[in-house]
Formats: sequence, structure tokens, C-alpha cells
Amino acid sequence: MKLYNTLTRTVEDFVPADPSNVKMYACGLTVYSQPHIGNWVAYIYWDILARTLRANGYTTDHVQNITDVGHLTSDEDVGEDKMLKSALREGKTAWEVAETYMAIADHEAFELLKLNRPTNMPRATDYINQQIAFVEALEAKGFTYVIDDGVYFDTSKLSDYGKLAQLDIEGLQFGARVEDTGKKNPTDFALWKLTPNGQKRDMEWDTKWGKGFPGWHLECSVMARELLGDQIDIHTGGIDHIPVHHTNEIAQTESLTGKQFSKFWVHANHIKVDGTKMSKSIGNIYTLQDIIDKGYDLEAFKLLVLSKHYRTEGNFTWEILEAAQNRLNELYAWADLRHQPSRDDMSVELDQLFKSTLDGVNDSLAHDLDTPAALAHLAKLVSYMQANAVPGVEGNHTRGALAILDSLLGLGLDKRPDITPEQKQLIKARETARKNKDWALSDDIRNQLHAQGIDVKDTEYGSQWRRATVAAR
Repeated sequence: MKLYNTLTRTVEDFVPADPSNVKMYACGLTVYSQPHIGNWVAYIYWDILARTLRANGYTTDHVQNITDVGHLTSDEDVGEDKMLKSALREGKTAWEVAETYMAIADHEAFELLKLNRPTNMPRATDYINQQIAFVEALEAKGFTYVIDDGVYFDTSKLSDYGKLAQLDIEGLQFGARVEDTGKKNPTDFALWKLTPNGQKRDMEWDTKWGKGFPGWHLECSVMARELLGDQIDIHTGGIDHIPVHHTNEIAQTESLTGKQFSKFWVHANHIKVDGTKMSKSIGNIYTLQDIIDKGYDLEAFKLLVLSKHYRTEGNFTWEILEAAQNRLNELYAWADLRHQPSRDDMSVELDQLFKSTLDGVNDSLAHDLDTPAALAHLAKLVSYMQANAVPGVEGNHTRGALAILDSLLGLGLDKRPDITPEQKQLIKARETARKNKDWALSDDIRNQLHAQGIDVKDTEYGSQWRRATVAAR
């Protein structure tokens, strides 16, 4: 298996520290608002990554944090607290905001998108004591200093700070707001922020430095170490995490442990809408519910995402989603063939095509999660079956094929329900009418089935049905 490593800027052979088990950490959502489709793109890819690892013989310890504590919105450790801002807007406490959107995110990820649940999903607020202890340990090693608004990490203590982002440290300048904070260096970052005098926050904790809350880089380092140990195999996130968040995770973790934090750093690119960055001001932010309300399957959205490589920028339009839905409908029609009446034979050509498809999908995913190539292999199989009558029996290589593909791609192909016994009786009655050359009755039954969402195709294997599709709006 091969993965692109942001740390080295190359595609490398993936070899975990433990030959049988992969330690993987993914930066999770900050639960302060309704997730939009852009938020889910990276998690669809990390779900595929975990599935691919398992398909290639590894078990996975997959940790994905839940950021349920507020942090400041800018990279300079100033700005608004997202959780507090939402609490004020909604007339709730920050704790209530976190609970509300954590439940929504959980429902959307694992019930709607049907992603596999990570091994652990720790909440930042459950690890506050460990975060405080982590900062104290860094302080004891001489990596911190305290100014009026918090405890900061001194990046000048590291000779290799910024190696992930390949930062030009000497070329960085203090911005006006940064200079005002009293930081020693432009790249120094807050480990623990202190509550300003005269303020009372919903989320704040007592420390030896005073009441405050964790800096937004701290929780990931702490929870990864608590649940996976000092060293992990893969750390994932969005490309926006590279220059600051992941760079600072590396700095604080490796300064404490003296070991390489993560062997591989894997980052997903963003998705735009109509070629434009998502923005509330131009009204192009969509949610999963918007997709559902327009009549599309969320599996079609997953296909849209997977049709581009995780390291390239994606684009969402309703036209692209419509095309993805059409592709999904063809996959579903193929999946429904297992419920069809058939002869007891399977062509060697088709059986071998199944084998090459399954091999091609797995090989493509094992080469740096090449999802477009994997879907191309699948499309070749579907095209064959559209052009040729296909028996609903299993060959040497088709047995369990749907389950294998589902385990890799998570599109629900193996969970397609059969039609009802009454609908099957109608299909048989139509075949009898055709044998009797009662074309009027045959057409009437065809219309009845279509009204029930079932279309019938006459093949050399008998009548084969597929679910009728209605264009989404």
C-alpha cells in the first residue's frame, strides 16, 4: 500500500510500526454549528482510507476527536471563540451548543452518510486534566513562557519548526495584532489561554496559571497520545491544517516525547460550490439535508466526492450531483440483479471481468486512495452489464462481490432490498401474457409496475426488473 506523505512531499510505501495494526488519528469537527457538505468531504475520504487499510490486512485503531470546547478563530490566537459566538447567537450555553451539534454531526456521519464509526471519538472536554498536565510537562522542559493572555510555546527552541509546511521562518513578520499580544516570535502559539480579567466563560478551568481554556492545537496532541501512544502511523486532516494546526501539533508533541509524532501526514483538499469558495454571504453553503430535499441519494454525494482524488480540489454543482446520481442508479440496477430469475450459467468473460474489477478497485485504493481510478474500474463493469444480458447467478469471482465493494466504497450496494412477492407475481403474469401474445395485458402490467417504481426489461434470461428513477429537482 502507498500513501502521499505531506511531510516528505512524496508517495511512499506505507509500513506501520506494528505490521498488523495501524494507529490513525483524524482531526474531527468543532461542534459549534450545522455541518455543511464541505465539512464532510475529508471524512468520506478517511472512511475510505480505513476501509482500504482493513482490506489490505490491517486492523485499525482509528481515533477522531470531537472539539466540544471553544477556541479562537484565527491562527494568531486572537479573534472570536466559535463556541461562545454560537452560544450568544442561539441563547444557549456553550455546553448546550456542543451537545446540540455533536448529536447532529453524529447522526449525519453515521446514519445518513453511513460512514464507519472510528474506534474512539474522544471529546476535548473529557481530557482537560491531561491537557493541563501536557502543558506543565512542556513548561518543565523549558518550551513555554507566560504572558498576560496565556501560556505560549516558544518555537525558537526548535531547529525544525515548520518542517511539515516547509515554512520560511526567517521570512515571517509580526502582524500588528500579533505584535500587540506580546508573543516573542511570530510562530509562537497558545497552549493555554487565560480568561481576561472581569470575564466569566461557560467553559473555563482552574490551573496554576489562572482560569482559562486550552489552545486549539493542544487537544489533538493530547488525545492522540492518550489513546494511541507517543507515536502513530497516520495523522489526517484538511490542507488548511498544514501550516498552523498540524505544524504546532508536531512541535508540542515531539518536544515533549523526543520522538517522531506521526510517520505519515495525509491531507485532503477542499471542495468548492460552482467553482467558488463556500460563503454565507453569497448563499452557496449546502447541507446534507439540502441534498435530500432535492431528491438525491447521499450515496450520490459520496460518489461525487470520490470521483476526484483526495489531494485535488473538488467542485459541487447540482448538475454534477445529477450525473453522480445517474451513475449510482446504474450501480443499484446492477446490485438488484442478484434478486432476478436466471439460468444456471455465467459467461467466462463476465466472471473474469468481475475479478479484474475487484482487483482493480482494491489496487487503485491501495495506491494513495486513487478513488477516481477505482470508480473507473467499476464503471467498466457496469457498462458491460448495460450492454449485455446478465444472469442473476454467482460465478467463481462474483460470489460476494457486492459485499466486497461495499466494504471498500460504502455505497450500500449489498443492502439493496428485493421487490415484493406481489410485484414478482405481476412480472410472471406479464411473461405469461407475452407468451400468449396478449400485448394489451402485457402493456397494462408493465404500466402497473412502472407506477410502483419498477421497470421491466426482456432479456434472454427472462424478464429482468430495475427500479424506475425519477429526476431529482
